[in-house]
Amino acid sequence: MAKAIALLSGGLDSTLAVKMMLEQNIDVSALNFITPFCTCTKKGCKNHAKKLTDMFGIELKIIRLKNEYIDLVKNPLYGYGKNMNPCIDCRIFMFSRAREYMYEIGASFVFTGEVLGERPMSQRREAMRIIEKESGLNGRLLRPLCATFLEPTIPEIEGIVDRSRLLAITGRSRKPQISLAKEKGINDYPCPAGGCRLTDPHFAKRLKEAFEHGEDSVNEIILLRHGRHFRLSSGAKVVVGRNEGENKVLSSIAAHGNILLLETKDYVGPITLLYKYKDVEDIQVAANLCLTYSDYRGKKAVEVKIGDDSNILAMPLSAQQIEALHIRK
Repeated sequence: MAKAIALLSGGLDSTLAVKMMLEQNIDVSALNFITPFCTCTKKGCKNHAKKLTDMFGIELKIIRLKNEYIDLVKNPLYGYGKNMNPCIDCRIFMFSRAREYMYEIGASFVFTGEVLGERPMSQRREAMRIIEKESGLNGRLLRPLCATFLEPTIPEIEGIVDRSRLLAITGRSRKPQISLAKEKGINDYPCPAGGCRLTDPHFAKRLKEAFEHGEDSVNEIILLRHGRHFRLSSGAKVVVGRNEGENKVLSSIAAHGNILLLETKDYVGPITLLYKYKDVEDIQVAANLCLTYSDYRGKKAVEVKIGDDSNILAMPLSAQQIEALHIRK
């Protein structure tokens, strides 16, 4: 039985591609990539992928991409989409890793749920050719949902895969996939949505600003998902929680590294983080921001806690002062 590697996001397209290959008696092993920019939660794509591989009875390998992937996002050879999404470079990177895994386990080819014309940057015909070539998968990258629009691959030519059973889906409409899912008895799949924060214009703005200030560690990127962000004149950053859930996340992050945690002393208010601070002036501004977003409505200076054993008198900032510091999301 021939082996193949599936790039399985957990979405409908990749689920259908796996189902089609299993129906052709292909021994499928799945790869699922997690990056610092995934929108995955505890119920996100990794869990969808695990649920699907359990249902299909196939192996799943999860690969977490960290610093080397961040370097790619900072300097993509093929540029960005509308925001900070380097989709072509991203595909090349992941497909190259899939090629390595293909050789490692003795598989014959790699396949994906890509559909010609579905994504404006990476699923154009020319982009798909570039990705196949640059990932080293020439002739061994199969896209079952749109295969008959493309040149036959090696597994098709060798008769491992029956080309007559492959499809000709194109464009952005989901109707063909939804109809096919119903036909194949696939009912439990996530709604179509972007799984990458790099396509979000608000997140992209934060990320670009962070890169400009040398903030490119995994933890700093994770922090971009939470709170209101402010940049001080010294280059220090302040992050203010927006709700109880974010306050818990920020408290957890504050336990690692040279980060100050501030919170109001006698009023309900947000957890506030300050890092890369230079002097007491930065701490003062962070305390003022912390108080600004609290329940305090007075006009006298009140105490804000710094860590476990210090306090500082603070006053709320004006709307103009906030606007001058705010990294807008």
